[in-house]
Amino acid sequence: MVAINPGPQPSKFAAALKDSLIAALVMLALIVPMIGLRVVNAQDGLLLNTRWVWVAIWVAVVFFGRLVMHFWQGSQGVALRMNSAQTRLNEKLKPAFRFIIPLGLGFAVIMPFTPMATAHSMDVAVLVLTYIMLGWGLNIVVGLAGLLDLGYVAFYAVGAYSYALIAQHYGWSFWACLPFAGMFAAAFGICLGFPVLRLRGDYLAIVTLGFGEIIRIILTNWTSFTGGPNGIPNIPRPLIFGLPFARTAPQGVETFHQFFGLDFDPLHRTIFFYYVIMILALITNFFTLRIRRLPIGRAWEALREDEIACRALGINPTNTKLTAFAIGAMFGGVAGAFFAARQGFISPESFTFIESAVILAIVVLGGMGSQVGVVIAAIVLIGGTEWFRELSDYRMIAFGAAMVLIMLWRPHGLLASRSPTIRLAKGKT
Repeated sequence: MVAINPGPQPSKFAAALKDSLIAALVMLALIVPMIGLRVVNAQDGLLLNTRWVWVAIWVAVVFFGRLVMHFWQGSQGVALRMNSAQTRLNEKLKPAFRFIIPLGLGFAVIMPFTPMATAHSMDVAVLVLTYIMLGWGLNIVVGLAGLLDLGYVAFYAVGAYSYALIAQHYGWSFWACLPFAGMFAAAFGICLGFPVLRLRGDYLAIVTLGFGEIIRIILTNWTSFTGGPNGIPNIPRPLIFGLPFARTAPQGVETFHQFFGLDFDPLHRTIFFYYVIMILALITNFFTLRIRRLPIGRAWEALREDEIACRALGINPTNTKLTAFAIGAMFGGVAGAFFAARQGFISPESFTFIESAVILAIVVLGGMGSQVGVVIAAIVLIGGTEWFRELSDYRMIAFGAAMVLIMLWRPHGLLASRSPTIRLAKGKT
C-alpha cells in the first residue's frame, strides 16, 4: 500500500492566528453599526459621528482574547480541567457560605438604616431583589426540572395584570390580591405545560417563547380589558396597617409619618417596598430549598438528568413537568403583582422578550440549580447596569459577552449545584 503524503500541515500558531482573525472580522462587522456609527441631533439636522477608536479597541480585544484562549486551552482535556476545577472550587466555597450567607442576609436587613440608603440605591436594591425572586422562580423550571423556558415573562405579566385589574375593579388590597395573582399565574403555567408535555430541548424553548409573545400580544390588543398599549394607570399602592405613604391623606385617615411622628420622607415607601420584596424572595428561597428535598423535588432532578430513566423508575413525567411549570409560574406571578404595586402603572411594553432573556441569563450565569449563584448574577447584571447608567447602551453587549465567557470558562455557571439532594451512606447498598 502506498501512503499518500497530505502535504505540510499548518502549525498550531497559524491555525490560532487564522481563527483569531476570523473572530476579529466578525466582531468588526457587528461593532461598526452598533458603536462605530452614531446619529446625533444638531442645529443643521442629523449628523453621523464615527467612533473608530472604540471599534479598534473592541476588535483588538476580540482578536487577542481569542488568540490567548487558543494557547491557554491547548488541544485536549479543556472541558475536563474546567469541570474538575469548578468542582474543587465549589467544594472549597461550601464552608465559607455558612458564614457569608448569614452576613449577607444581615447586611440586607440593616441596609435601609445605613448611610448607603439613598433614594437611588434603595430603588436599585428593590429592582435587584425583584430579579432575584424571578430568578429563583425560573430556577425551579430550568435549574431543577431542566425545562428550558424562554417565556417566563408571561407569568410575570399575568401576575401584574391580575393584581391591577382586581384592585381597580373590586377594590381589594394588595395583600388580598397577592395569592390570587400567584394562583392565576400557576393556572397559566399548567395551561402552558399541557401542550409541551412531549417536547424537550430546543422544541420546548420555541413553544415557551411563542407562549410569552402570545400573552404580550393579547395584552396589547385586548383594549377593553387590559387597556391595550395605554396600559393600566393609577394602580393602588400597598399599605402598612392601613397607613398610606403620602404627604397628606383624606380627612379622618392618618398617614404613615403622622402615625409614627416622623417627618415626611418619600424614602419611607421605598424602604417598605424593599422589605416586602425581600420577604417574598426569602419565602421563594425557603420553599425551593424545602421542596427539592421532597419526592417532587427529587423527581424534578431526575427528570433533568434523564427523562427515559424517570419513566423506567415509575415517575410520571407529565405530572412532574406540570408541577414545575405551575410552581415556577406562581412565584413569577407574585413578583409581577409586586411590580405592578410598586410602579403604579403597567403596560405590555414592560413584559417583552428581553425580560425573559435577562431572567434566564441570571439563572444560567449564576449556575442552574444554585440559589446563591442567582443572587450573585442578579447583583452583577442588574445592579451593575443600574449603578453605571452611562454604560446602559452597552447592556446587551455586556450580557452577550458574559454569556460567552461563562460558557467558555465555567459551562455550568458561576456556582453550579447539580449534586443530588440525598446520598447513600458509605457501606450501604
